[in-house]
Order: sequence, then structure tokens, then C-alpha cells
Amino acid sequence: MPIVVDIDVMLARRKMSVGELADRVGITPANLAVLRNGRAKAVRFTTLAALCEVLACQPGDLLRWEVPAPEGSVHSGAAAADGPNS
Repeated sequence: MPIVVDIDVMLARRKMSVGELADRVGITPANLAVLRNGRAKAVRFTTLAALCEVLACQPGDLLRWEVPAPEGSVHSGAAAADGPNS
């Protein structure tokens, strides 16, 4: 998934446990785990706002977009078999 959740980074920076964050935000540890592991299909703005408030951060500190590698792309350092020098 191209959206990466960096809640663990902010938890480490704030020296806060997952259980403490869940309690302070008002969600279950299980729902927080779904979000942290990138398995969530959506996040409510109220939940995102509560996470930002408790962690004293911006939404961009918790969520980022990564460009997905195109299918069939060549890994770095590997030469394509049909390249110009083949």
C-alpha cells in the first residue's frame, strides 16, 4: 500500500506505549494495531486529530505516501536482459 503509517516512530519519539496511546486517544489497542500495521482501509479525521493531539504532531508526521514500484521493474543494481548492451 502506498500510504505508510509512522505511528511507531512517533511512539518511540514520545517514549509512549501502544496501550497508553490507545487509552489516551480513546480507541482499542486492537484498532490501533490495525492502523499501525497499515491494514486499515480508512481513518476518521476525529481519530487522526486525537492521535495528533496526544502525540503533539501533525498528520504528515503519522502518514506518508510512497510511490509504489511499477510492476516488472528492475531492482537497483540489476541489469535488464533486453537493455541496449545485450
